[in-house]
Amino acid sequence: MVDNKKELREAVIAYKVPGIQAAVEKARKAGMPAGDIIDAMGDGMTEVGILFERGKLFLPHVLSAAQGMKSAMEVLGPELLKSGDASTKRASVVMGTVEGDVHDIGKSICSTMLQCAGFDVHDLGRDVPKASFINEIKAGCTMCGMSALMTTTMTVQRDVIEILKQEGLRKKVIVMVGGAPVTQAYADKIGADIFGETASETTTKAKAINK
Repeated sequence: MVDNKKELREAVIAYKVPGIQAAVEKARKAGMPAGDIIDAMGDGMTEVGILFERGKLFLPHVLSAAQGMKSAMEVLGPELLKSGDASTKRASVVMGTVEGDVHDIGKSICSTMLQCAGFDVHDLGRDVPKASFINEIKAGCTMCGMSALMTTTMTVQRDVIEILKQEGLRKKVIVMVGGAPVTQAYADKIGADIFGETASETTTKAKAINK
């Protein structure tokens, strides 16, 4: 089982879709639960994000790794539903990089990992207006994830939280924030519920709060 986890992680880091598919199939034949397979791939995806940030991997590599995970989910999704691992589907999450900010690779990795963990993810992309987050929450999303990669756009996270308060929606939604300049201290200051330094950490915290 340990070897399967290692192979899955390394397959994602190698970012080749056929290699990821082969590792997933091998793990399935070995009897590895779908949830464990996804967790192992998630670890690999986190490492892909780190390597991207360090300039060791480039955007096409990250997109290829993400495509491999998406392909795997087409197989693992039904298994998750049967096993009950996807019980967190009750939580709908709106995700986006805030307006004025066009950096979205970290947010995209987080969206993929949340989806793999069973969440119903509404990824709005990058440069997302404040009103778009609010509208998704009004439409039923119970969690809101906002990424900011620049100090000049961090304030949008705070603004969205203030709008939620003004409209009487704050208590109905779990707010998650992240991004390179964002810290736990800042998250506490603006009143966010979850701060994630990495996509994996964010997913873990989101799962814990939705037990």
